[in-house]
Amino acid sequence: MPFPPNPIPHLRRIHHHNVHTFKSQPLAELSGSLGDLGTLLPLMTALVITHSISLPSTLLFTGAANILTGVAFGIPLPVQPMKAIAAVAIARKFTLEENAAAGLVVAGLVGLFSVTGLIAWANRVTPVPVVKGIQVGAGLSLCMSAGTTMLVPLRWTGPWWGDNLLWAVAAALLLLATSAYPKFPYAMFVFTTGVALSLLAPTSSESPTPSTPLIPILHPSAHDFWTATSTASLGQLPLTLLNSVIAASALAADLLPSPPYPPTPSVTALGLSVAALNLVGCWFGAMPACHGSGGLAGQFRFGARSGSSIVFLGAVKFSLGVVALWNAQPIVSVLAGIPKALLGVLVLAAGVELAKVGESVNTDARDLRVFDAERAWDGKRVKELDGREKSERWVVMLVTVAGVLAFRNDAVGFVAGLAWHWGFRGARGVREWRDGGEYAEEERRGLLAGEDVGVVA
Repeated sequence: MPFPPNPIPHLRRIHHHNVHTFKSQPLAELSGSLGDLGTLLPLMTALVITHSISLPSTLLFTGAANILTGVAFGIPLPVQPMKAIAAVAIARKFTLEENAAAGLVVAGLVGLFSVTGLIAWANRVTPVPVVKGIQVGAGLSLCMSAGTTMLVPLRWTGPWWGDNLLWAVAAALLLLATSAYPKFPYAMFVFTTGVALSLLAPTSSESPTPSTPLIPILHPSAHDFWTATSTASLGQLPLTLLNSVIAASALAADLLPSPPYPPTPSVTALGLSVAALNLVGCWFGAMPACHGSGGLAGQFRFGARSGSSIVFLGAVKFSLGVVALWNAQPIVSVLAGIPKALLGVLVLAAGVELAKVGESVNTDARDLRVFDAERAWDGKRVKELDGREKSERWVVMLVTVAGVLAFRNDAVGFVAGLAWHWGFRGARGVREWRDGGEYAEEERRGLLAGEDVGVVA
C-alpha cells in the first residue's frame, strides 16, 4: 500500500527518528541540508532574474514542501527545481504563466499516473537512452544559456571590477581545484561571494523590479499551456517519473533501508507529493519543483540521515519567503546584482552535472541492472551488451540530444529518440526474420559484436 492504514503511529515514529537523529548528530544534519543547494541556488536565481517565477512564492511553497516532506517521510528527500523546465525557461525567457503551465502539466500527469498505477507503464515504454538523452540535452542547453547570456557578454575588465572574465576564470579554477573534495561547499562559497559583490556593486537604475504582485494569482491561457507542453513539459515528464519518483524511491531503499530508518516512500506517495506541490504552488508563481535521486544522494553524502535536515532547510527558506513577502525588492536587487561571471559558472556547473548522467547509458543504467530474487541490486551485476547494442543505445541518446539542441525543444528530442529506438528494434526484427533466426543466435553468442558499427565491445 502507498500509505500506512493508520498514519498516526507512522508519523510518531518518523518524528522520533528525526528528533533523535538531529540530537545525536546536529552538525551532520545541518551540513547535509546544503547538499542540493548547488542546483537550487543558480537555477532559482536565474529564473527570478528572467521574471519566470515569483521569489516569495517559490521560497514559501518550496520551504513548506521541505518541511512537510521531512515530517511525512523522515528522510533527506530534496525539493529541487524541475531541471528540464528550468533549462527551457531560462533559455526562452518564459513568462510567469508559461512557467506555471509547464509545472501544472507535469504535475497533473504525474498525479494521474500515480493514482492509476501508470508510473510502472511509463517506465517500461520510455527507453532509458531517450530519458538520458533528454537529461543530457537539458544540461547542455543550460550550459549554452549560461555561456551566451551570462559569460559571452563579459570583458576582461568589465562591466565593473566585480563582474568580468577574471572572476569567471577564478570561479572555474576553484571548481576544478575542489573537484577532489566533494564535501567542499563550492556553490555556497561562490554564491556567498556573489552576494557580497552584489552588495558592493554600483547602483543601477536598470535593477529589475517586481512587475507583478509578490504572490501573483496566475491564469495561464491555452496558448501558454501549448507552448509549455511542446517545449518543456513533455521533456520533463519522463525525468520526473523516472528520476524524481522511481529512482528516488529505489535510492532511498538502498541508502536508508528500513529498519533502522523509516519505511521507504513508495512511488505512489512520491508521485502524489510532486503533484500536490506543483498543483498548489504553480498557480501562485512558485518554481516548478520535484524530488530527485541526485539531490538525495548529495544530501546523504554530506551527512543527512533524517528528515530533520530538510525541515531545517525548509524553515530557513520559508522565513526568507516571509521577508521577501514583506519587501522583495532588496532580495531581488541582490540576486540581480550577483556577478554574471559567478552565476554563469554556477549555472554551467549545474548543467554539466545534469549532462553527466549520459555516461552510464551503457554501464550501470537502470535497465541494465541485474536484481536478485528480493529485487535488490548489489551495485555490480549488470547486463552484458554486445557492440551493436551499445552503439544503438549511444546513437539513440545522441539523436535525442541533437533534437533537443537543434530545435531547442525537448519534445522534438523525445520524439526523435523514440523514433530511432523503435527504428533499431524494427531493423533488428527484420534481420532476424530475414535470416530465419540465425542472426539472433549468432548475436547472442557474441559473434557479431562490434561488426558493421565500428565499435569494439
